[in-house]
Amino acid sequence: MLESWVVVPTCLPFVIRRCHRCAAERFRVDGKFRVNAHHKLLDIWLLALCTGCGDTVKLTVLERVNVRTIPRELLDGLHGNDPVLAAELLQDPVVRHRNRVALDWDGAWRLDAGGPGILDREVIDVAVHFAARIPVRPVRLIADGCGLSRAEVARLLDDGKLVSAVRLSGKVSGDFTFTLKRDR
Repeated sequence: MLESWVVVPTCLPFVIRRCHRCAAERFRVDGKFRVNAHHKLLDIWLLALCTGCGDTVKLTVLERVNVRTIPRELLDGLHGNDPVLAAELLQDPVVRHRNRVALDWDGAWRLDAGGPGILDREVIDVAVHFAARIPVRPVRLIADGCGLSRAEVARLLDDGKLVSAVRLSGKVSGDFTFTLKRDR
């Protein structure tokens, strides 16, 4: 029987960028936007606060865009400081590249795994689904979901008892499946 696990974000990730005031490297995003009008053109920023000094940095979302080209629901979300919209924009590679930032997902996600009886079977097939593009090491997910140590998961991988179509030694942020064959 195929088990289903889901990696779910619990909050917005930290933004990694050097602060110009105190040289800290992490910013907290609360989902607040700033929309500035220049006649019919809009500039839109996502605001982030430095974890060291509290200084605000503006992450550019859109620059000098005609207000008529922005969909109404997007504009309403920006004016309403929608945290879901903030999460979507933070994960947009274009926004991250434009602002030269990376995301720190440590402590910002959880694994919803099967029940504790998963290790009672000899062969375990698991499909892992990501609710957001969260880069996580599969070895960590498997260890957390099965209640094993990472060293034990690495040993199972080396022994060929843990197999997957994706490489389990790096980080993944997309759906994958794996099979675990337990010793009895």
